[in-house]
Amino acid sequence: MKEFKITYFFDEVHYVRRFIFIESQQEAEKLVKNERDQYISFTDSRGIYHELHTKHVRVIQIAEYHRIDKSANENDT
Repeated sequence: MKEFKITYFFDEVHYVRRFIFIESQQEAEKLVKNERDQYISFTDSRGIYHELHTKHVRVIQIAEYHRIDKSANENDT
């Protein structure tokens, strides 16, 4: 499984990010298309619950995400 970052932009300043684990970019795109014009909900990595209607989103971006282990860098000093 790969991790993907989905960003929902409401305007130039306001956006919400969602991280998913799925097999491929094509599967992530299929998921977003299937959720079009309906309510979705998810909890982000900070524990914040989000509920939004995809009809009100202006732009959606999908990108594979490569998480960096920040704790490993702390021991390098």
